[in-house]
Amino acid sequence: MEWKNFDQLEAYAKLDGMAPVDLKTVMAGENGAKRVEEYKVPMAGGMVYSFAAKSVDDDVLDALQALADEAALNEKYAQLYNGAVINTGEKRLVLHQLTRGQLGEEVIADGVNKREFYVSQQTRAAEFANKVHAGEIVNEAGEKFTTAVQIGIGGSDLGPRALYLSLENWARVNGTLKMDAKFISNVDPDDASAVLASIDVAHTIFVLVSKSGTTLETLTNESFVKNAIVAAGLEPSKHMVAVTSETSPLAGNPDYLDSFYMDDYIGGRYSSTSAVGGVILSLAFGPDVFARILNGAAEEDELAKNADIRKNPSMLDALIGVYERNFLGYGETAVLPYSQGLSRFPAHLQQLDMESNGKSVNRFGEPVSYETGSVIFGEPGTNGQHSFYQLLHQGTNIVPLQFIGFKKNQMENDVVIQDSTSQQKLCANVAAQIMAFACGKEAEDPNKYFAGGRPSSIIVGERLTPESLGALLAHFENKVMYQGFVWNLNSFDQEGVQLGKVLAKKVLAKDTEGALTAYSQLLGIF
Repeated sequence: MEWKNFDQLEAYAKLDGMAPVDLKTVMAGENGAKRVEEYKVPMAGGMVYSFAAKSVDDDVLDALQALADEAALNEKYAQLYNGAVINTGEKRLVLHQLTRGQLGEEVIADGVNKREFYVSQQTRAAEFANKVHAGEIVNEAGEKFTTAVQIGIGGSDLGPRALYLSLENWARVNGTLKMDAKFISNVDPDDASAVLASIDVAHTIFVLVSKSGTTLETLTNESFVKNAIVAAGLEPSKHMVAVTSETSPLAGNPDYLDSFYMDDYIGGRYSSTSAVGGVILSLAFGPDVFARILNGAAEEDELAKNADIRKNPSMLDALIGVYERNFLGYGETAVLPYSQGLSRFPAHLQQLDMESNGKSVNRFGEPVSYETGSVIFGEPGTNGQHSFYQLLHQGTNIVPLQFIGFKKNQMENDVVIQDSTSQQKLCANVAAQIMAFACGKEAEDPNKYFAGGRPSSIIVGERLTPESLGALLAHFENKVMYQGFVWNLNSFDQEGVQLGKVLAKKVLAKDTEGALTAYSQLLGIF
């Protein structure tokens, strides 16, 4: 398989010479209605990816298809799920899709069938959760655990937290909320203190997540929690489980009720469908709900295998994003879920995208001469409308928008106010924003003029469920993967987070000089 820099491809020159699409014109009147009907692709979980309000037409789509073919995106994905060493920086396989399904050949690594290994850990997590729910695993007083708290940071927190919050209300309505779940991530002691103050420690089981077993913030928070458990007159080992690698100091450690395993072939930001998310989500919702998340993700992974971009929503989304980044000059993307359940989903996507494709060298360590990853940010609608939409509508930068919306709310509770329900008002705002961004508004008063031409896409589903949530997760994981392939990046390491860690350890060891010493003194460290 040949890996070339993006600007070495014939498709690059073709796209670079294309005239931009006038979004205001193509989205106006009946033309716009026709585009909405035609420019959409089915997704897993009963959802649809609509790209009608993007600055593309059939000519651009044909050029993007040629790019996909020339860059061999379909073949590179097949290499990944068949066990090639795609993570060139760390010389590792990339196997997060294998946690939810067998997409191709059996993958044997380190003498182990990796699909069987991931399934075995899911089975162990399910058995553990079922025993907790049944009262077979209890606290020292023989009482049931009622709360689960995950201790982790980065991918050990953002993805699982986003998934939990996405389904918490749905689970309450559907009778599948087995335990409340909370999360401790920040090394700021106020984070752990606030969570501990909100729970009954005696009835709480803590899930410590660290692949290496050496993550400073996580181990610090573990000690913080253990102190609280001891202060309550309890034995920490009766309240804690570990999610880690089989070679870490946490593995098989008697300080924990049990240990569940991941491996080096699953990066933190891609780990929500491994034991990293599986243990806490199985405890919170039950193993059957976690399995449904996996099923939705697996179905979307299958769609990502299609070589036709008009039938492959994640590849199409990725390529349109590349077109916007490299040829239209748009450096940011706003993720705007019109669903309260997805309140932390943009935060997860920030890490997923920016840690993966925030690179200035290619997969061989050579500098690239074109733009790569975008800045990702977002908040749920309609809150964001009253926050940063001013800049999105009338600012000097054009920011592509990724809307997510559902026809029905999760809690099945609504009222009619002023002739419409709250859910209808929510969906009306989505439709209105898409058109306002695309078409703008003429006005003599320049303060009331909207230029329009702001591109957006929307993913629409019936309701946010475990299946649609899993499909959303996989869609964005695969989108980031395909963009990394186009840009010839290694999207699966994260060396950019390491330097700060090294310097922080030097500060704590008082091994500093110059401005580092001065900043340490300014902050009162020494």
